[in-house]
Amino acid sequence: MVRTNAEPDADAGPAAEAVFRPVRAGNAFEETVERLLSAIKLGVVAHGDRFPAERELAGRLGVSRITLREAIRALQEEGYVESRRGRLGGTFVTYVRPRPSRAEARRVLKDMHVDLDDLLTFRRVLETGAAVLLAETGLTPDQDRLLTERLARVDDAEVDDYRRTDTVFHLTIAELTGSPSLSSSLTEVRMRVNDLLDAMPMLVKNLEHSSAQHLAIVESIRSGDPEAARLAVREHLEGSEALLRGFLT
Repeated sequence: MVRTNAEPDADAGPAAEAVFRPVRAGNAFEETVERLLSAIKLGVVAHGDRFPAERELAGRLGVSRITLREAIRALQEEGYVESRRGRLGGTFVTYVRPRPSRAEARRVLKDMHVDLDDLLTFRRVLETGAAVLLAETGLTPDQDRLLTERLARVDDAEVDDYRRTDTVFHLTIAELTGSPSLSSSLTEVRMRVNDLLDAMPMLVKNLEHSSAQHLAIVESIRSGDPEAARLAVREHLEGSEALLRGFLT
């Protein structure tokens, strides 16, 4: 789906908040590049969409407009974005995900310089912990409505938009814990995992299983059952972990 003059999708709120947070001092340029790249890879700013205006984005990231421009220039040189002038101008995403293949998945993992088991273990700890904590603390009516809405977005998503809505659903669970550190960590992990998943063919049957598992996670949180939440998240993540390991070997 291409929205030529669109701003970042409001439905991606949790991911946007985690990505467009102030960068740490002392490494502003590198971290700004990473944040912008995260926004692209997570679908916060999709192909054809426009980043927020320079003044707003620099303010949200806590960097100078000069640093932001340098980061955008670096991404433009790598083919991720392009800058357009005029009344409808701005910085637009031009990145197109490569065609899925085992070779591409292996290349992505090699370029990450991370251990797959370590990456998946960290993700499991973060996502399980978030769901268990929510089940223990309970949801407010507004939180319940938001989680239900995000679940519906995943269920209604077209295949091309599934990864983005799925990511937003999982990041919403982390966001609802009230821990910015948890949301930030999971955002970074999801970007890496998504890079690998994007290199694999997406099977409709797997999406049907994921839909049922998402519902089980939400219902366990809603019912205040931490053990059920733990088991539901484990079952859900074990499926994608098995697919990744099988595809990469």
